[in-house]
Amino acid sequence: MRVFVKLLGLIIFTLTLMGCSEQPITIKFSHVTADSTPKGQGALKFKELAEQKFPGRVEIQIFPNSQLFDDEQGMDALLLGDIHFLAPSLSKFDRYTKKLQVYDLPFLFNDSDAVIKFQNSPSGVLLLDAMREKGLQGLAYWLNGMKQLSTNRPQLQKPEDVEGLKFRIQESDVLQAQFRALDANPQKMAFSEVYQALQTGVVDGQENTWSNIYTQKYHEVQDVIAETNHGIILYMVITNATWWDGLPEDIRTGLADAMAQATDYANKLSNEINLRDRGQIEAAGRARIQTLTPQDITAWRSAMAPVWQEYESEIGKDLIDAALSANN
Repeated sequence: MRVFVKLLGLIIFTLTLMGCSEQPITIKFSHVTADSTPKGQGALKFKELAEQKFPGRVEIQIFPNSQLFDDEQGMDALLLGDIHFLAPSLSKFDRYTKKLQVYDLPFLFNDSDAVIKFQNSPSGVLLLDAMREKGLQGLAYWLNGMKQLSTNRPQLQKPEDVEGLKFRIQESDVLQAQFRALDANPQKMAFSEVYQALQTGVVDGQENTWSNIYTQKYHEVQDVIAETNHGIILYMVITNATWWDGLPEDIRTGLADAMAQATDYANKLSNEINLRDRGQIEAAGRARIQTLTPQDITAWRSAMAPVWQEYESEIGKDLIDAALSANN
């Protein structure tokens, strides 16, 4: 009888394991932008590719538009294991590593091609591991695009046009210093709160890409958008390092491959989507697009230049030089 009971227990245990192995690994991917943005499209492409590689074994659930968390809440949820993938702007990482602040320096990159060149360089790739000791593993960089400035005032051409104005910024000390260098008042605020803050005048302006400005309808509550291209919005797709390391090796390898393909897809879409959305903003006729002369850009560069000196020691001159070399 005891032998029978042991045998029955072994059979039940084996069947339980088999049943568990048939359950797909559910991966929750949370982000704050719309599906139609470069980030949204990258997330959907990752889901498509990953589920094709592992039919019935992996299920990717995408939660856009801050449906689950904003980026700040999402970071804590990721570390607790409540979600598995997050794609915050690099501006959100300065409490985990100061090195990623390099991406927030104003006028560091000439264009998005230079950004991609740097992120694929040895220095850029190494930064994906910069937060492992804090429990976060970087998997990929996803490009959104170059940043533009907008305000509720009719003129935005020279640095003095923003003196005294309140600007929403991401959670970044470098961006805070950038607007203080312009004698403006930076206000750190979650992405999901920006539209209402602009609409009600809690802040006077913001900085963002054409795709974010259009999909979040900021152009409907701002009077002018200056085409400054003064910075970059770049995301890092991150995961919980312990969870990632604990995945079956074939799953981890396959997900990494799907992520690499989704990254190429999203980055190629970025310029196309931003050009499209710039055109749609112009066609809507709600906010005027202010074009700047080379002399105007030089004035903006000069006004923001002190930020480089202020943060060089934290970021590292070698890293800043490596980023600058990507412009060549």
